[in-house]
Amino acid sequence: MSEQLIERQDNGGIVTLTISRPKALNALNSAVITELEQVLVSLETRDDLRAVLITGAGEKSFVAGADIAEMKDKTPEQAREFAGQALRTIKRLEKLPVPVVALVNGFCLGGGCELALACDWAVATDNAVFGQPEVLLGVIPGFGGTQRLPRRVGPAMAIDLVTTGRKIDAQEALRIGLVNRVMPQAELGAYVDELTKQLRSNGPQAVRGSKQAVHDGLDQDLDSALALETSLFALCFAGDEQSEGMSAFVEKRKANF
Repeated sequence: MSEQLIERQDNGGIVTLTISRPKALNALNSAVITELEQVLVSLETRDDLRAVLITGAGEKSFVAGADIAEMKDKTPEQAREFAGQALRTIKRLEKLPVPVVALVNGFCLGGGCELALACDWAVATDNAVFGQPEVLLGVIPGFGGTQRLPRRVGPAMAIDLVTTGRKIDAQEALRIGLVNRVMPQAELGAYVDELTKQLRSNGPQAVRGSKQAVHDGLDQDLDSALALETSLFALCFAGDEQSEGMSAFVEKRKANF
């Protein structure tokens, strides 16, 4: 029986994915990427999916990077194929219609940072370490780091990080906008519980529409993006969710979504 590299926990449509190669600090190799893509494909068509949380096994590492031992002898064409596989998988994560949250517990370097950047937001434990240290190995980021990082933290900070390869701690990651909040590792479970409670109290289709409006609107001019928002807002009134939510508000009761 093959080793399970992606552990999945389903809590009423809120799915936690744990990358499980703790002895290798959860480094991304071809097997991990393949299994992650298979899991994401299975989630894409789930109507009951409410959110996806992604983390790494153990307390030392979210994902310490791509697997250097696997990469070191690749030819240029093999490197292109490996990066293409990873980019395709990470894009699937990014394109999920529900909120995707990175729970960064420890090292978040190279491919791990690129994985976190594809999530809608990230929270970090106070022992987290971030960076794109690929230049120290004679390569550039290959899983989207040179493109998603400047979109998250701005081009000047992104060029700083990808050309120096320096690592930053959780507080600096918070300051530059790489993560949304920092907490002691012991409080991560409580955060997940509170987040789960918050997401469950919201209209699931409204949550999906909100994410779609933000993501799709960023690629359009402002007038087109505002028209998109108006269309998605109006579409909310075509189903039962809006009726239940607004009726519950007027009747001073909790909505039953």
